Amino acid sequence: MIGSWTVSDAARVLRRPTAADDKYSRGVLGVRTGSDGYPGAAVLGVEAAWRTGVGMVRYLGPSVPTSLVLQRRPETVAAPGRVQAWLIGSGTDATSRSDAETEALRGILGADLPVVVDAGALDLAAGGTAPMIVTPHGREHARLRAQLGLAEDFPATDAERSASALETAAALGATVVLKGAVTIVASASGWATTVSAGTPWLATAGTGDVLAGAIGAVLAGAGAGADLAAVASTGVWLHGRAGSLAAEGLGDQGGPITALDVAAALPRAVGEALSAG
Repeated sequence: MIGSWTVSDAARVLRRPTAADDKYSRGVLGVRTGSDGYPGAAVLGVEAAWRTGVGMVRYLGPSVPTSLVLQRRPETVAAPGRVQAWLIGSGTDATSRSDAETEALRGILGADLPVVVDAGALDLAAGGTAPMIVTPHGREHARLRAQLGLAEDFPATDAERSASALETAAALGATVVLKGAVTIVASASGWATTVSAGTPWLATAGTGDVLAGAIGAVLAGAGAGADLAAVASTGVWLHGRAGSLAAEGLGDQGGPITALDVAAALPRAVGEALSAG
């Protein structure tokens, strides 16, 4: 039975800024997400990254999501430049992706910087050589396994899901975040942990985009040589705790929340983790 990631574990990964920090030393996350059809994913991922704590978010995307991102978060930089990590794929569709965008994503996946690979970029992960954290839900995980020549399974129990995620991680040479009510984080080295979502109210549109942004922010701030599985587990814990905090504010039994509600609660979740450390 694999263990569960805790607030104390998350505290060891997060770094409290000091007086010596600037926006670059705190981490710059490059974000290449969203599309004209699904612009909200870009807004949610960028919002989550800022709320989790990062020195700068550099957003590069189509015109419609760029406009919405800047309306929501005008501190975002919408121009190319230096980054320490990438988030790609949220709110995009591989079937309608242009050749130029495919080439740009392959360039990111073939470089040295760590990358969070979500949603519409998962089809390119099998060809990537960069340090990667992939974030599939069950159906996406099955498709990814088929690409890798593995059995296209749909495991039911957490033990079966863990075994499947570990096999995928080993074949891909990356960290796998298999999303669910209990999320499995598995590394290529054979390590795995579980992270509870905290509240079933998290099962709503857009929360996966928030999760990807949170993981991306932790990754950008973690620095070179960071343990990607620990980074991913911490991002998942923060996301789950933020969902619980947002729901708990609506009564003893919780209440309906939106993805932006989860993003808004991320600073409290970060604060709890830092206090635990």
